[in-house]
Amino acid sequence: MCRPFDDGNRVTPDCPTALGPFPGFPTDRVASARRIGFLTLDEFPTVALSCAIEVLRAANQVVGRSEYQWSIVTAGGETVRSSDGAMRATAVSYAEAAPLDLLLVCGGSNIADAVDEPLITLLRQMADDAVILGGLCSGAYALVKAGLLDGYQCALQWDDMVGLRQAHAGTVFLDRLSVIDRDRISCAGGIAPIELMLSLVGKQLGAEIAGNIAARLGASQQSRPANAIDGAHRPPLNTEQQRLARVVALMEDNLEEPLSATELAEQAGLSLRQVQRVFQLTVGVPLSAYYLRLRLKRARERVLHGTESLTQIAVAFGFASPAHFSRSYKACFGRSPSSERRPAAAAGDSFPCDD
Repeated sequence: MCRPFDDGNRVTPDCPTALGPFPGFPTDRVASARRIGFLTLDEFPTVALSCAIEVLRAANQVVGRSEYQWSIVTAGGETVRSSDGAMRATAVSYAEAAPLDLLLVCGGSNIADAVDEPLITLLRQMADDAVILGGLCSGAYALVKAGLLDGYQCALQWDDMVGLRQAHAGTVFLDRLSVIDRDRISCAGGIAPIELMLSLVGKQLGAEIAGNIAARLGASQQSRPANAIDGAHRPPLNTEQQRLARVVALMEDNLEEPLSATELAEQAGLSLRQVQRVFQLTVGVPLSAYYLRLRLKRARERVLHGTESLTQIAVAFGFASPAHFSRSYKACFGRSPSSERRPAAAAGDSFPCDD
């Protein structure tokens, strides 16, 4: 079910009721969130939780006051273990932590087992209490299963994205490190929570303070692959950066029927020369290479988890021929698509064009 409100951020294209503000919806709730809970599920990832908390701790140090307060929360206030066994989180229940402005679910690789009816009921209660909800690493999966990301965009670290997209068509899954969409925020795993929390701090305390924190944590010097997918909503974007973000959004919306570079530039309000130059300087790779990488990443989900033949996948993502798809795939991932198929799926494939 679509959420009939929006605060100006990009909304789901197939959710027409989300095109205008809903009377009474407080559009500045994310910007005012200071009391934060981390709902840790059993075998939560230590790195993700530590990265998120460290940004808040650094923010308090930079501004010289307790700007942020946080609690470790579990469904029943019990102690849970981290995935590496190195950390046991002493927690409180939601009732003890309340009132909260923001609750972030921190889940690990076994989150499918951890999402049960009591947890879903608790998350829905938090939504009814007007708590902003989000997920770190696989945490957004719990919100998806609770129906709390219908009509929202999210970033999620999950192996079977094809199956998840098919089962939850009301949620828009983006290939980004982090996403802030109205009163839902999410990020992938690893150190992606740093990006998400810096974006949050930037919205709340300003870009200068967020930049100071990033420098303290070494985040401004993070070494990223040239083809990494940047997160959404970094504070603040100038006009040129906004247009660049628009180009990336257009790419993500047109992976199966790719637009030409000229079409991307026109729809973003830039000349072809401008968008190519800015893309190279800002992202570090040519526009065409970035777009190809996005298409291949989505195609790979179908290769690993879908049921279509490899030829059908090649056609679906706009490749000129199966051979072209195979060469591009192997150059990107180091393996041919047929070698990555599950044995059962590969047995039914006829794809003689792999290198």
